[in-house]
Amino acid sequence: QVQLVESGGRLVQAGGSLRLSCAASGRTFSSYAMGWFRQAPGKQREFVAAISYGGANTHYADSVKGRFTISRDNAMNTVYLQMSSLKPEDAAVYYCNAVSLLGVIYWGQGIQVTVSS
Repeated sequence: QVQLVESGGRLVQAGGSLRLSCAASGRTFSSYAMGWFRQAPGKQREFVAAISYGGANTHYADSVKGRFTISRDNAMNTVYLQMSSLKPEDAAVYYCNAVSLLGVIYWGQGIQVTVSS
């Protein structure tokens, strides 16, 4: 089992940058694929980015390609989401998730990102 804690969310101006972090508990972090999702008010939770166990493979939603970068530090049990050129429509609660080798999914509690226009 893994517990996830997001940090780094805050108010940022449109066009600005922000880095979210997600710290995971446990000793088997490298055995989890990691991802970021987001949910804006009145909308469904949507996929943002994902990264494979070792970090070699990444995948992004079309809406964030070229602006967001997901990365991980397995030694620090942390996954990051570097966000740049932020738009008001990027404002949402951002959730970190972990998927085990058996397909079990874990979620963080979420963190608010606000983008002012």
